Amino acid sequence: MSLNQELTQMKQAFEANSPLEAQTALYRHIREQQESADPFGLQVGQKARDFTLTDALGREINLYDELAHGPVVLTFYRGGWCPYCSRQLKAYQQVLPEIEALGAQLIAISPQSPDETLSHTEKDELRFKVLSDRHGLVAASYRILYDVPEYIQDVLQQGFGLDLAEYNATNRWILPVPSTFMIDESGIVRSAYVNPDFMQRFEPEEILNELRKL
Repeated sequence: MSLNQELTQMKQAFEANSPLEAQTALYRHIREQQESADPFGLQVGQKARDFTLTDALGREINLYDELAHGPVVLTFYRGGWCPYCSRQLKAYQQVLPEIEALGAQLIAISPQSPDETLSHTEKDELRFKVLSDRHGLVAASYRILYDVPEYIQDVLQQGFGLDLAEYNATNRWILPVPSTFMIDESGIVRSAYVNPDFMQRFEPEEILNELRKL
């Protein structure tokens, strides 16, 4: 079963068990982002923005230092509280040996504070770098950051007990559009997947296909 087939099953379970009002609000927001006149994300051929961020263990990681060792698969996710994101990261972990065999590495970024980025279990299971973009500056530089509208804040707080300001240790409700960029050693974006529908993600097999083209 592919990653997105699994995510479709999760979506069906969400629709079967969540209030209709919450579903309507979330799907409305997805549609608004999809129809935005200002598209999200860096484009293929553009220069990747350099950054230095901290991982879950407190180490500073610089993108261009990592590119000196080979291509980088850079994926932005919403946070460990998002079940679709957790499933995505686990699926990417499963193909990590193949990513590394192709001379590349995987880096994942979320706006959560370093203490909230990974659970203890995930720290043990995930073998790639997971970084904290606490104020969303890196996501903004990749043109994927947005402020969560109040009606979605209400849904997340009242329907699911989520306070993103607390998770992200900031006073702003911000999220990245789920995105995956393939960046070559020269810092050029060679592939870009940016999808406002957070219930869909870039397939692991597509990551491998894109890396084989580099």
